[in-house]
Amino acid sequence: MSDNEIIGLYLDRAESAITATAKQYGAYCTAIAMNILHNKEDADECVNDAYMKLWNSIPPERPEKFSAYIGKIARNLSIMKYKKLSAQKRGGSGTDILLSELDSCVPTAATAANVENKAEMNELVGAINDFLSAIKKEDRLFFVSRYWYADTVPEIAKSLNVGESRVGVSLHRTRKKLRVYLEKRGITL
Repeated sequence: MSDNEIIGLYLDRAESAITATAKQYGAYCTAIAMNILHNKEDADECVNDAYMKLWNSIPPERPEKFSAYIGKIARNLSIMKYKKLSAQKRGGSGTDILLSELDSCVPTAATAANVENKAEMNELVGAINDFLSAIKKEDRLFFVSRYWYADTVPEIAKSLNVGESRVGVSLHRTRKKLRVYLEKRGITL
């Protein structure tokens, strides 16, 4: 079933929309949630919550890229769940490290929540997208794998058949370049 057909089911308020979404994107959303939460039950809960949030957002929304839309919902819900769980435990984990790596170059969630208006957040998103489209493909793959899909450095290295040090160095340099890029565009951290 195509993405447009699935969106059509949501627009028609057909309950089969969720089943079609689960069939088409369930594994994708679960992989995103597992990379962040490292717990199958929590990941499944976030994916189910993502389906509910999707049901409640379409209509009125009509996403242009359905896979990115559902992936973003699953990712955001997983990060929120992770923060809630880690606040209870206060333990360090790979996800803590992942989130802290970007603190020096991208505004934190607290900063983003205080953005005066949606236009400023859209400007940040546009600037990051422009930056990513301007860097080398390999660096972009490393960056997106790490910070969107929450893959670990060893997982990225293995999947792309490169050394872990190459991935780590690339991520470090890309974060530094992103910080400089955002500062040149007048986006303060």
